[in-house]
Amino acid sequence: MTGTAGVLYVVATPIGNLQDITARALDTLGRVAVVAAEDTRHSRKLLAHYGIGTPLLALHEHNEREQTQSLLARLAAGEDVALISDAGTPLISDPGFYLVRAARAAGLQVVAVPGASACIAALSIAGLPTDRFVFEGFLPSKQVARAKRLQALQDESRTLVFYESSHRIVACLADMVASLGGERQAVLARELTKTFETTRGGSLQELHDWLLADDNQQRGEFVIMVHGRSGQPDSIDAADRHVLEVLLQELPLKQAAALAAKITGLPRNRLYDYGLELKKR
Repeated sequence: MTGTAGVLYVVATPIGNLQDITARALDTLGRVAVVAAEDTRHSRKLLAHYGIGTPLLALHEHNEREQTQSLLARLAAGEDVALISDAGTPLISDPGFYLVRAARAAGLQVVAVPGASACIAALSIAGLPTDRFVFEGFLPSKQVARAKRLQALQDESRTLVFYESSHRIVACLADMVASLGGERQAVLARELTKTFETTRGGSLQELHDWLLADDNQQRGEFVIMVHGRSGQPDSIDAADRHVLEVLLQELPLKQAAALAAKITGLPRNRLYDYGLELKKR
């Protein structure tokens, strides 16, 4: 023990490909006194791959409060501790919040060792607006609660980011279609950095139908990114509004918006929303 308190390092680990770990993360994991891991069996494979023999301690949602007091004592005694989750950056839809908050409240130093994050990785390749986005994590598992949450997000203008599991992905997309609109543009990223990585864009309805038709694409871990609700109709200039208005005289809204998008280069869901506003008038 030393007279100086230890440091709690929050360390990002790969989300799939084991090469996606930083040199700093490996150095940190190798020199701390203990690694607090969400699943020690899973994390032991990562450490063994890099020849790291640091002791592991389980810290997950069922024991975090109990383990926090022990870890705070070790930190206060001068030991450095690393916090990792099964994949990606801890606390981002993973355990660790209680420990980090308690460590900061105790005046202990908490240091980030950044790296992989499924949310950021998915956004970087989605082609959706990323200047402003909302991370929603996992939606409620129950359908009623899930639909209620999605309805509360109907008017959110920022890009929406969700995580979802294989056994709920189809039902989740069906609820998004019902609450956000089937024409809303979205991108689905599956199994990022892994062997069967897949990224597909389209409307929510198209993505739902695509998944429903292929059981293999329903497997794995998902990031769903949904374009935010478009701005007010007056954000579309007069010439582009005229194109849509002319097309609406001859075509149903869905077809008119799709064709207007090809002509003007504007997002289809933005034109679709404007068409809905016209119909309300």
